Amino acid sequence: KFPVADLTPVEARLSSLGASISEARIEVDLYFNHPARDFAKTDEAIRLRRVGPLNRITYKGPKFDTATKTREELELPLPDGEATFADWSALLRALGFQPVGEVRKERRKAWVEWDDRRVEVSLDRIAGLGEFVELELVVPPDEFEVAKACIHSLAARLELTRVERRSYLCLMLASRTSG
Repeated sequence: KFPVADLTPVEARLSSLGASISEARIEVDLYFNHPARDFAKTDEAIRLRRVGPLNRITYKGPKFDTATKTREELELPLPDGEATFADWSALLRALGFQPVGEVRKERRKAWVEWDDRRVEVSLDRIAGLGEFVELELVVPPDEFEVAKACIHSLAARLELTRVERRSYLCLMLASRTSG
């Protein structure tokens, strides 16, 4: 993830690489803390995500690389609709999970062929935080180093220099305590 002052130059660089950029969509992420362990300390997360009518639940394991946000991630689809989102939120609360924050983002996606890989690019506008670019590859563990080199190379080509390893939730919580 890379914070940027303006997404426009990044969009132009992506277009020059042959990428087409999707229309914006709103994503709502509701994060919970575990009842028996502090996810802030274990570097884990559980999240409910809504994109329009679509819902997903995601577990994110601890990061296992100091230069990237590489981690195990399990994402499962849930039935569509606002009621499902509310029901799953109620279920997690009933099980002792506590909501810790909500992140709303306007996200556009692009895919770039780079170093023989298809890199997913997210162009994000986060209310209260600013604009960010995320580069993502999903690979098996034995391809981690090659994928990491690919991401670093594409970041350089897109002139993305400031790496941010903290999640949007962490950034939002930090901005609340410092503001």
